[in-house]
Amino acid sequence: MGAYIKYISALLLLSSNGIVAGHISLPSYEIVFLRTFIGSIFLVAVFFLTGGRPCGIKDRKQFFFLALSGISMGLDFMLLYEAYARIGVSVATLANYCGPVIVIALAPLFRNEKLTLFKCALFAVVLCGMLLVSGVTTASGGLSWGLVCGLLSAVMYALMVIFNQMAYKISGLENAAFQQLFCLITVSIFIFSRNGIYFPFSRADAIPIFTLGIVNTGIACYLYFGEIAKLPSATVAICGYLEPLSAVILSAVFLHERLTPAQIAGAVLIIGGAALYTLLSVRRDRR
Repeated sequence: MGAYIKYISALLLLSSNGIVAGHISLPSYEIVFLRTFIGSIFLVAVFFLTGGRPCGIKDRKQFFFLALSGISMGLDFMLLYEAYARIGVSVATLANYCGPVIVIALAPLFRNEKLTLFKCALFAVVLCGMLLVSGVTTASGGLSWGLVCGLLSAVMYALMVIFNQMAYKISGLENAAFQQLFCLITVSIFIFSRNGIYFPFSRADAIPIFTLGIVNTGIACYLYFGEIAKLPSATVAICGYLEPLSAVILSAVFLHERLTPAQIAGAVLIIGGAALYTLLSVRRDRR
């Protein structure tokens, strides 16, 4: 029971990222830098204080894939937080959650998986859901930059998942700590190339910044990666969809964001399509 509570707590914490970030006055990229910086320090400290040893470094191929996963995570974060700022937490979260299904389309390029007719149909269902959520029509003038960021974050999310799966020998807290470190390096390089690392923030920003870094990143990742291996795959798959659902609910309660009936229908298609694929994958792996 303890593992279930910790895992669900991690999902709820992750789903509130956009809510906490909405109370920070800094630009989206700087929020991501502070989040990853504080979160990385926390995870690395916990890893070594609990007696962890960086064994994954010995396998260069696995470590390389983990580095690519961390880089993809950094790009995902920056694009997602930019989408938060431009189109709101609800729509940005749903756009980002196209990621699990984009894995279907990209998997044949990286792994020995066939792109079946069923997978193509599932991808089409999620794409229709995204069109409903975004409200993209000819009359509306096409895609906004915020929605583009949301969709690109979904691609980066998919790459993060694929590369992490290819680094299967490095797991648990070691995986989380190193992935956050490479995420931090990626974000730091981007921030430094734009305007340097230094940027001031007000006292009002301090509490949400440290909450986002320590609680929503450090503790959430510690709970997530620490408990996910202890739970059945089906439980992880089903409970994982609490994150986008609770993100939409929390954004409605705390940020007063509202989805139209068409967007709600799109959300059902996106989350339902991704959930169906995940559950079918779990059943296939059990055979």
